[in-house]
Amino acid sequence: MARATIVNYVPFIRTFLTGRFGGGSVALSRVTACDVVQFVQRQVPHLHRKRAKLMTSALRSFLRYARYRGDVTLDLAAAVPVVPNWSMSTIPRGIEPDQIRQLLASIDRNTAMGRRDYAILLLLARLGLRAGEVTSIELDDIDWTVGKLTVRGKSGQRSELPLSAEVGKAIAAYLRRGRPHSTCRRIFLRAKAPIYGFLGSSGVGSIVRHSLERVGIDAPTKGAHQFRHGLATEMLRHGASLGEIGDLLGHRHPQTTKIYTKVDLKALRTLALPWPGGVR
Repeated sequence: MARATIVNYVPFIRTFLTGRFGGGSVALSRVTACDVVQFVQRQVPHLHRKRAKLMTSALRSFLRYARYRGDVTLDLAAAVPVVPNWSMSTIPRGIEPDQIRQLLASIDRNTAMGRRDYAILLLLARLGLRAGEVTSIELDDIDWTVGKLTVRGKSGQRSELPLSAEVGKAIAAYLRRGRPHSTCRRIFLRAKAPIYGFLGSSGVGSIVRHSLERVGIDAPTKGAHQFRHGLATEMLRHGASLGEIGDLLGHRHPQTTKIYTKVDLKALRTLALPWPGGVR
């Protein structure tokens, strides 16, 4: 599995095993279908629908692997309940351009941490990167000569994006006057010891959440993904095609990008049928 997948799956599996065996030794042969179903039933009410779907995917993957190893004999993966997650059921909640400007202006770039956070927020806002993609950027991924950034996306796919002068300048400022000395090749490092790259996307998410709370911005969410939605929405408003948006965001399937048609309310109104009863 890709490292990002492992980072996302492991916490769910650890919670499942801890709930079943506590602090004792783990004996997967003792796990039953009832254990699996009850775990999902306990967890789902406390999770967002997409998070719950990720949990069940992690559980199925783990149980399939356990059966492959011979640790369990039954197909317990088939016992994992299905969590409904209807396609395009919600409207993407993107942060507004004015909120982004306010947030970026609030960052103190006179400090090492401020220069790091500013560069990270620009990558989210200007390139629409996922939090995990930001954390995985390494020093060799930037071609400063041609202004190009190589991004490691989902499933290990790699794509090249143009590095604007604004984003490149912010990263360079952090590298020159902010990044701690380290043998780690990741560009963005923790500010406090031990010094190494973020272990997962939660590090970037924490930066976003604390930055928003410090300024008091009432953004749609507290997470990093809203910048991705905000960029796509702005591109659509300025006439970009779904293909162009999908290419920038690294979508492998056109269907993934179609959800942004739901935020273009002006265009959707032209498709609305007149009310048969007339105007009142």
